[in-house]
Amino acid sequence: MPLPHRAAIAPAMQASDLRVAMFSGNYNYVLDGANQALNMLAGHLLRQGVKLRVYSPTTDTPAFPPTGDLVSVPALPMPGGRGEYKFAWRLPQSIKDDLRAFAPNIVHVSAPEVLGHRAVSWARDNGIATLASLHTRFETYPRYYGIGFLEPTLIRALTRFYNRVDQVVTPGESTAEILRSWGVETPIRIWARGVDHARFNPARRSLEWRRALGIADDQFAVGFLGRLVLEKGLDIFADVCTALRTRGVPHKVLVIGDGPARGWFAERVPDAAFAGFQKGDDLGRAVASMDVLFNPSVTETFGNVTLEAMAAGVPVVAARATGAVDLIEEGINGFLVPPRDVNAYADAIARLIADPALHKAQAAAGHAKARAYEWDAINQVVLDAYLDVLARRGD
Repeated sequence: MPLPHRAAIAPAMQASDLRVAMFSGNYNYVLDGANQALNMLAGHLLRQGVKLRVYSPTTDTPAFPPTGDLVSVPALPMPGGRGEYKFAWRLPQSIKDDLRAFAPNIVHVSAPEVLGHRAVSWARDNGIATLASLHTRFETYPRYYGIGFLEPTLIRALTRFYNRVDQVVTPGESTAEILRSWGVETPIRIWARGVDHARFNPARRSLEWRRALGIADDQFAVGFLGRLVLEKGLDIFADVCTALRTRGVPHKVLVIGDGPARGWFAERVPDAAFAGFQKGDDLGRAVASMDVLFNPSVTETFGNVTLEAMAAGVPVVAARATGAVDLIEEGINGFLVPPRDVNAYADAIARLIADPALHKAQAAAGHAKARAYEWDAINQVVLDAYLDVLARRGD
């Protein structure tokens, strides 16, 4: 059979053909791992010639400047004492008009909230491809606020959400496995995270900075890094610190970050050094100045803080949960512990304190592994996923 005439073969779509409408519940008004990842992705897309427009609630006091064109979506403060976050309860006509004028050929939603659902519905109604990225284990949140009975209902809602899109990208295979176990049948790709190696590296360690916080050169700094909110496992962190004190294990707690639960946390770790919110190169210095990162959170899908600590040459003791299990090799660059096993966490930290050679080996192994996580290569996965979705659909 003769080959079709060359002119009849449609040329493959290029990055410059993409018009992406990205929806976020929090693109830049609070600094967290999810919105930093989205902004890094946006920068990569724009450098590759993609046309991008971002739709998100905004504030007059953003945490950092947005990457790309940002359209403000009307929103109210989140109920339940979390007013630092915004809740967009609808997709207003003004946003639909803006979308129509922009004419996207793919809609990317980053959160399974009302705005994300409405964006997916708008895309489906208009025959436009959809991709959802998973950033947070939202189904775990109810257990931290006394409403754990809602978890099965939330899982059913999340399953429906991810089954309504053409493609899902998750930070690691562990989160992909969870989605499949729920019954998500949408194709899934792995979109990991990168790290700024110039910022997060062992050379950033500063004994002078530690001294200014009251941490002696020979003290072992057990670090917490992240927003001070209950779902980060602050209760377990505090209980482990109490266990270490009871055992007489010498250490100093170093807390990097801020948030609504700071007062609650400070009462439970009264001798801790609170460095507050850090950013940029100051954050790199703070992370490298820890001796271990203790991350008991089970809500992470990747765990940017874990990767940053590894890049900085800091061993990690973490919950055996999504995110950490994709990064930590047990006993090689850290320890994985059953999520609420206080004594096992204390054992792991005490072991690193007592064995400087083990600590040094784990620090080097983590730094070496982190070298493979480069932002541009990782973000290209999402761009390629956009193109593949459109090819599958024949758009």
